[in-house]
Amino acid sequence: MIGIAEPFYSIGSFTEPLTSGATAMADIVLFHHIQGCTPGVVAIAEELTRAGHTVHLPDLFDGKVFTQLEDGFAHLQSLDAEGLRVRVDSTVEALPAELVYAGISWGVSHAQRLAQTRPGARGALFFEACFPVTGEWSFGPWPTGLPVQIHGMDQDEFFALEGDLDAARELVSAAGAPQAEVFTYNGNRHLFMDASLPSHDPAAARLALDRTRDFLTKI
Repeated sequence: MIGIAEPFYSIGSFTEPLTSGATAMADIVLFHHIQGCTPGVVAIAEELTRAGHTVHLPDLFDGKVFTQLEDGFAHLQSLDAEGLRVRVDSTVEALPAELVYAGISWGVSHAQRLAQTRPGARGALFFEACFPVTGEWSFGPWPTGLPVQIHGMDQDEFFALEGDLDAARELVSAAGAPQAEVFTYNGNRHLFMDASLPSHDPAAARLALDRTRDFLTKI
């Protein structure tokens, strides 16, 4: 069941039985990618609710979705960056403190900042992007003991070839095993998780979601 409330969807747990071995369910906030809150992003949220979790899905583009990455970037450039940050912060203020912060590509910028700066985070899930934990682009040190899982393709021009994969490995090293993991998938597709886009890779997306569900049962 999906309830729509401005400025985000709140996707409550379905009434289906929980999978065997499921533990305490997570409250997740999932930030969409640069092409908007597409049907593929909503499908990911719905998949996680079928495992018994609750997913909050902010629509930061107010219903606008874009067929091309470039159009999404252009729209982002038209928005006030500080106003967008304030909107993100006000959105999560209405949610529980013990959130799992999740983001897809551009959405990781919000998920990672909040995971590192808002007290009470339960975990973090970063799909197809990651920021360093040291240096100019850092949000600060990684919180002690905060579990994180990162996913991306090993030849993705944005994730693997522009430094995000290096940042992910740095983060995992800083956070320490076993609560921090980075998974790479063969391919060069960006936004491979989104089933509504031509870049979707069904096998890689399925494996990433399986690993995500496993991660959520352990935190």
